[in-house]
Formats: sequence, structure tokens, C-alpha cells
Amino acid sequence: MLDEIDKIGPDWRGDPSSALLEVLDPAQNHTFVDNYLGVPFNLSQVLFIATANTLDTIPGPLDGNPHPVRVHGRGEGGHRQGLSGAHGIAATELSFEPEAIRQIVRGYTREAGVRSLDREIAAVARKVARRIAEGQREPIRITADNLVEYLGRPRFFDEVAERTTRPGVATGLAWTPVGGDVLFVEVTMMPSSEERLVLTGMLGDVMRESAQAAVSYVWSNAEALHIDPKFFEHRTIHVHVPAGAIPKDGPSAGVTIMTALASLATRRPVRSDLAMTGEITLRGKVLPVGGIKEKVLAAHRVGIREVILPRRNERDIEDIPEELRKELRFMLVDDAEEVLRHALTPALADVPGAAR
Repeated sequence: MLDEIDKIGPDWRGDPSSALLEVLDPAQNHTFVDNYLGVPFNLSQVLFIATANTLDTIPGPLDGNPHPVRVHGRGEGGHRQGLSGAHGIAATELSFEPEAIRQIVRGYTREAGVRSLDREIAAVARKVARRIAEGQREPIRITADNLVEYLGRPRFFDEVAERTTRPGVATGLAWTPVGGDVLFVEVTMMPSSEERLVLTGMLGDVMRESAQAAVSYVWSNAEALHIDPKFFEHRTIHVHVPAGAIPKDGPSAGVTIMTALASLATRRPVRSDLAMTGEITLRGKVLPVGGIKEKVLAAHRVGIREVILPRRNERDIEDIPEELRKELRFMLVDDAEEVLRHALTPALADVPGAAR
């Protein structure tokens, strides 16, 4: 077992990827020589299992040798199935209601796996063990109501409804090495002497280009989208993706940026129960993206019930667990106008502070 080979790299002691290449390459590993022992080994019949959080940072020589097997994240049902009753406490002394586990997943961990969930369960178990050591004999049942006594106040909150109450904010979905994530795209405008585009939030080159394409599409199709073409004149467009200390990149945010900009220009807020993913072209075509299962799992964790996906990602819906497919509604789209038709709510009569 080779754990986390995406974190290896050369230093003054040598390059471990060169040695691993000899170990993993079927054409070389039958005569592998260990330099410490000076003895040849035949490794051709050995099965090597390597783990990595992301394939992008695996050294180039190793990238093509191991056959990648992607392990997807879990839904809330999977988190509950992974719960263990260990930590030195008998099952008769400590029990969890299903709603308590759901609250831990949503309010304290929000991850694709179960590592953080296991840590939170262990924290609860330690406090219960202390109470038992102090003389408590009654079984303890953890519920959603008394969970705060053991874990403190929740660290995550349902921000979607709060964020999308005003025009200019859209909920997008992103893929990360540790699972899917929800991101908010905010757009605002300020008067200026010339038209400018400002992008903030530690965006990578790919996401910056997606933002530029989204702005160009909305601006060039203003009349078709029922936007006054003069709306963009002498304005600075500011696109911001919060959590600025976290680098963000990838092609999945084009549709989200376009929707946030159209929302601001038409003064129509984006629906709070909806998230989206997809790349956009200058002609308004919605292109397929990757990581659909992880993104949908992330949307479900924060209470999203409708997801806009590129139509060419329809086959990826089959990879999503059946219990999630029953709880979510998927809207498959081909172009930007379909996205806006699904995503935008009726126009607001007046929103204090919104761009006019």
C-alpha cells in the first residue's frame, strides 16, 4: 500500500518518483534492485495499491502506470452506514438518533468522506465516557436537540437562502480533491469612466476566462435577455467568489457567473433552492463538465433540491445514488437562455442598494 503518492516530490535526498517508476512499471519491476541491500527482487507478481487525493499533482512519470479507480463521496445515508459504535463504550450506554447524525454531517463536518465524522463521534464518546466515569448510569441518547451540549455550536450553516435574497448572487457547484463543494458567485456594478471587469476571490486562469466569456455573452445578448444595452455602459463589473483565501479554478463556473450577472441586470434574484454547474461559450452554449456526482452530493448536503446540469452530462446522473435521485430534480440544459428561464425568479420592484 502506497499512501498519498500525490504528495511526493524530489529534494536533496533524491527523487522517489524515479524509484517508484521502477517498482510499478511491468517492464522493469521483475529485476528491481534495492540499493540499500544490493539484492534484486522480482516484483512482477506484487499488487500495489496507491492512494491519492487528486491526480493532478502525481508526478508525470507515475501518472500513466497505476490504473486510476475513483472513489466517490458519500451521501448522508452513506455517512450513517459508516457510523461505528466503538470508542470503548457499549452500545447500551450510548446511542445516536438518525437526525443527530444528519445534523453532525450538515453542521459540523460537511465532507465527502467519514474522517471528520469519526472525529466528531469520538468527541461525543469521550464526553459520554467522562459522565459514565463520574457515576452516571442511565443510557445516553444523542439527539439533534442535545447535540450542542457535546459538540458546541455548529460550524456550518444553510447560507443558500440568505445569500440569494438579492439579485446578483448565484449558487454554483465545484469539484475539489476532497469532494464537491458549493460556491457563491456575487456580481455588482459601479459607475466608472470606462467599462472594466474586476475579478476577485483567488480565481485561477481558467475561471477568470470563464468569467470574461460570461460577461461577453450577457453584454452581447442584452436585448434578447430583456436587458437595456446601456446598462453596461460606463460601469465597472465586479465578480467576486467569497472565501478569498482559498484558491479556486476550473471550468465549471461559467454558467453560474452568467446567471449572477443576468440576475443583477434584470433585478431578478436567483432561486434559493437551486444550484448549477457548467461551462459557457460566447454563443451561450452550455458545455459538459466533470465531477457531477461529487457536486450533486455537495448540493444535497446544503439543502439544494434542484440542480441545473449540461444536457451532455445526463449519463452522469446514473452514478448518483438512487435515494438522492429521488430527492433531487435535475434540469438538463443546452444553452444559457434555458438556464435563466429555470434559475431566475420574478423581478423585484425595488432592492435597496442594488445596481440600477
